[in-house]
Order: sequence, then C-alpha cells, then structure tokens
Amino acid sequence: MSDLAGRSVLVTGASKGIGAAIATAMVAAGARVVAHYGGDRAGAEAAVADATAEQAVLVQADLSDRAAVARLWQDATEAVGGPVDVLVNNAGIMAQAGGIEDDAAAWDTAWSRSMAINVEAPAMLMRLAVRDWLEAGRTGAVIAIGSWVTTRGTSNPGAIAYAASKAAIAAATKTVARNYADRGILAYVIAPGVVDTQMSVASAEKTGGAAAVTAGLPMGEWVPPSDIAELAVFLAGGRARHLTGATIDLNGAAYIR
Repeated sequence: MSDLAGRSVLVTGASKGIGAAIATAMVAAGARVVAHYGGDRAGAEAAVADATAEQAVLVQADLSDRAAVARLWQDATEAVGGPVDVLVNNAGIMAQAGGIEDDAAAWDTAWSRSMAINVEAPAMLMRLAVRDWLEAGRTGAVIAIGSWVTTRGTSNPGAIAYAASKAAIAAATKTVARNYADRGILAYVIAPGVVDTQMSVASAEKTGGAAAVTAGLPMGEWVPPSDIAELAVFLAGGRARHLTGATIDLNGAAYIR
C-alpha cells in the first residue's frame, strides 16, 4: 500500500462494509483518518482500532440532514487543522422497496432518502472540499464509491432509486475531475460489483438469494471490501494523477465494458 503519512482522509460511512475497510486501510497506510458514522459508533471505533492516539477521530452526522453534512465537513476540518487532503464519499443507502410496482408511499420514501443521502450529501461535501482547496491554494482528491449499476442498471427492481442516485453522484464527481484537474484537484469513481457486505446480502435476497448471485459471477465469489480499500489507498496516494476522471470497475469480470 501507499505511504499516506502526513495526509488526512475523511471517510463517510466508516462504521461498516466498504467504508470500514477503507478506514482501516487508510490507518494502516499512515493517514490521519476522520471516520464518519451515522448511528454505529462501535463499528467506526472498530474500523480505526489500530490507529495511534492522534491518528483517528470519529465524527457523527445524519447525512439526510443538510445542516449536519455542513457540520461534518467543519468538524473534519477542525480535527485535522485545515481541509482534509482526501474525501472518500462512501456512505450510502440501498432501499429494497420503492420500485415501479411498489406503492406510491414506498416509491416516494425510497427516492427522497436515496437522493438526500446518496447524492445531495456527498455532492455537498465535495463542493465544500473543492471550495476549501481552491481558497487555500491546495491540491486534493475525491474518491467516490459508485457501483456497476450506474452503467448496467440493477436486477433488483426495488433498488431503482439507488441505481439512479449512484449514477448522479458519479456524474458529479467526473464533473469535478474535468473542471479542476488543472488546479491539482483529482476525482475518481470506484465502481464495485457484488461486494461482500450486508447491503449486498439484502439485495441478493430480492434476486434469487446469495447462492444464485454467486453462481453467476465469473470468479464464483463476491468482491471483498478489502480489494476496494486497497484501491482507495492507492488513489489517495496521488501516484496516478492522470487517472483522474476515471471510473474504475472492480467486479471480478462480472461486467466488462
């Protein structure tokens, strides 16, 4: 892994799944980590358990609350003594109900929450980060955790809002890459396939079960969160600047463009 000593990283949704793996890997690489969590503080603590005394700080925020999102960035900035160097927009929800054939109430809830948490919150954090980097004359990087559903759609009809929201934040991240590369601000999208997390397990139950999903994967296994974490650490190290704007597929050859 890259040596991230001296660099600070904000990881949203660091209490479980992909976010927890990324927070753990960033700590192992030497970064100062601001680990965001919604309600699971114990999970966030476990993710940064190997951090030194000054290497990690936990910050709670409800990402459906725009004021809380603004406070999260402010708290992260104060914790590291200035804008963080790398923003990892990982936190997200996947509604299992709210598809076209579900009732209107489920549809409205799925879309409003998905857009608030999966699009508006990470976009707001990205805006705050880029503005602070520009004002301070600093470089920085955004790493968005997207999904293969942004290009292939989802086979889970209840997750239509999730697919749309992931496509939206991916497009926003690419827009940052295109417009601020000349000022040293980089932005990437990691697009995993079926990842070994509780979110994926819940989705698999809607599409034939975990065994059926696994049977359709070329490698015969789900993507481990650690694979995504190692890629995020590499990107955070800034050693592939001209990869900015890229969507990096990480799905074990299950979907090849």
